[in-house]
Amino acid sequence: MALQDPATGALDPVSLAQALIRCPSVTPADEGALDVLAQALEGIGFTCERLRFEEEGTPPVDNLYARIGTAGPVFCYAGHTDVVPVGDAVAWTVDPFAAEIHDGVLYGRGAVDMKSSIASFAAAAQAYIAAAGTLPGSIVLLITGDEEGPAINGTKKMLDWMAARGETIDACVVGEPTNPTKLGEMVKIGRRGSLTGRLTVYGAQGHVAYPHLADNPIHRLVRMLAPLSKTYIDEGSDYFQPSSVQITTVDVGNPATNVVPAQAKAVFNIRFNDLWTSKKLEAWLRQIFDEGLGSDGGSYELKCSVSGESFLTEPGWFSDLLQDAVEGVTGLRPELSTTGGTSDARFIRSVCPVAEFGLVGQTMHKVDERVAVEDIRRLADIFRAVLTAFFARNEAVR
Repeated sequence: MALQDPATGALDPVSLAQALIRCPSVTPADEGALDVLAQALEGIGFTCERLRFEEEGTPPVDNLYARIGTAGPVFCYAGHTDVVPVGDAVAWTVDPFAAEIHDGVLYGRGAVDMKSSIASFAAAAQAYIAAAGTLPGSIVLLITGDEEGPAINGTKKMLDWMAARGETIDACVVGEPTNPTKLGEMVKIGRRGSLTGRLTVYGAQGHVAYPHLADNPIHRLVRMLAPLSKTYIDEGSDYFQPSSVQITTVDVGNPATNVVPAQAKAVFNIRFNDLWTSKKLEAWLRQIFDEGLGSDGGSYELKCSVSGESFLTEPGWFSDLLQDAVEGVTGLRPELSTTGGTSDARFIRSVCPVAEFGLVGQTMHKVDERVAVEDIRRLADIFRAVLTAFFARNEAVR
């Protein structure tokens, strides 16, 4: 498939999105997706480097670093070509990796999250460079194959690799789907943190008819979890909704009705706002569990894992720039939000101002994932407006 318009030589974002979707790059497989993208970017002047990272116990992951320009300021687009599994393939009305267009809508796994967004930015970069003549800085793309997975061998290690080379970024857009129902509704300027807790409560096995000879850990576990059943543990902050708790499983593994088990386990997840850090949250949990343990003996073990801390890019010049660009194309002034799960923006936020903007997310990770073709083209227009405004601003403040 030709990715350029034969008449103008312009990169077609829809054709590139289709070519990327046709690579079944379910995490951590690449299946040629990065080659397709690299070829398109090299065709418009980018220098591309493939970066493979691996860590013991995790599969190796291919990533792509692309850059055009050598000077600052540096604008970065971050995204991922890996996708989630298709799920029940029979439930799809189309081949999930055929990238078919029906009635102006592109179908396929990754159409929304987030191959079409990558294609839109590539087309926007070419259009901006062609119009600018001389690029007043640099444009970088950080594309990982590990966002939908453990996110160990992707963006974080690419940033470390850049830092070791002395490379910096001045601002970054992550192209995740951010809009609830229509293009232009929402820019995300932060995300809640995510802590998963694994609680094991110990007791002593015994016969239910002789409770004084046993120590039931389930009763204790219920008391310890009770404060977490409120769902929300604070009232939110200026830019964040309340921190929420969800108990996801309680396991005893006891097939007998007349036996008190020796231990009981629970797993829970907390999505926390900027009122908390993971360390503060863990200390709070231990205080609650110590109180729930009471004075009747027993013990517990708590293991916490954190996929990311909460973060916020304070509203200011960068969010204004993004809102202006979106409004100029769509006529909508997007809301600044911190809703949703985690993204690779959590790694980038320590390097430079970062925000997220992409397509409408209603069908991401679902059967028949799809995006309006017109939205792909309008997103390219938005990204071009972002690049124009970013470099114009930096020229003005020099």
